[in-house]
Amino acid sequence: MNRGVVFATVFASMVAASAAQADPVKLRIGWSDVPSSLTPILDVKPDLVRHLGKSYTLEPIHFNGTAPMVTALATGDLDISEMAFGSFGIAIQNAHMDDLRVIADEMQDGVPGFLSIPYVVLKDGPIKTIADMKGHVAATNVLGSGTDIGMRAWLRKNGLEDKRDYNEIEVSYFSMKDALKQGKAQLIATIHSTVLDPELQAMSRPLFYLREGMGVTAMLFRVARTPFITKNRAALVDYFEDEGRALKWYMDPKNHAEVVQIVSKFTKAPPEHYDSWLYTKEDIYRSPDNMPNLDALQSNLKTQKEAGFLKIDIDVPKFADLSIVEEAAKRVKAN
Repeated sequence: MNRGVVFATVFASMVAASAAQADPVKLRIGWSDVPSSLTPILDVKPDLVRHLGKSYTLEPIHFNGTAPMVTALATGDLDISEMAFGSFGIAIQNAHMDDLRVIADEMQDGVPGFLSIPYVVLKDGPIKTIADMKGHVAATNVLGSGTDIGMRAWLRKNGLEDKRDYNEIEVSYFSMKDALKQGKAQLIATIHSTVLDPELQAMSRPLFYLREGMGVTAMLFRVARTPFITKNRAALVDYFEDEGRALKWYMDPKNHAEVVQIVSKFTKAPPEHYDSWLYTKEDIYRSPDNMPNLDALQSNLKTQKEAGFLKIDIDVPKFADLSIVEEAAKRVKAN
């Protein structure tokens, strides 16, 4: 073969390989709620996401809760998933996802000085004490979610069993208020972005809080599987650097008014719904470095098992890889 042709062929192959390596990694990231997750609104401030479109692209995928994300992660239809302690334990036990790794935090419940999520009943309704729930209906977002496990665990500690003493139904968080108002459920779960709804506050009162049954709770954190992490570590560090930079901006009090407008525009809820609490001490706790609380997760899984919702023991550090957010946090601080 002509040497020039050989050289041209080799050179073309090298260029093609280089171009392939330079293609951004598409990150398919599951999310269930804004402002819990920043992923769907990360590109609103382009100057904060310096690697977006370069080393990675985003495909945010919405789910009603963390439990359905387990299936998507297991089938390869999702790269990064939100998980709560409840869905995390079930993913390892039932789906046998031994290559699952906790890679970043999202939010923690029960941290002193911050919001703990209440489970609420009507102020003038039939439920005065937990014992009054016998024969009534409790609403959860998704059966098996962290919110659901927290509710059922506390009811069980007070002698009430699902199906024997009360019934559970699934209702999206943003339809919970209507379910309570219409009498479809007498006890509803909330999240930080619904509990401070002025109408809900006027008509309801807390029956108990998540922290009562769980202590500090690994409410939402991010996970991925080891083959994806190994193959795309550099892109993951870039993503969490960008998210960490954005989180720092969102949590800065001087940006509060703009943050409220951004979240309001995305959710289509009025700004006054968020103004008094969003990213303040009235909100749920977020680690400024995206660092998961593995001790809390270990404790939550123990409670989950004691309550009968998990059969196996899980050594949490074996299922964690914190090196990604550690490197990302160093970059954010350096810049």
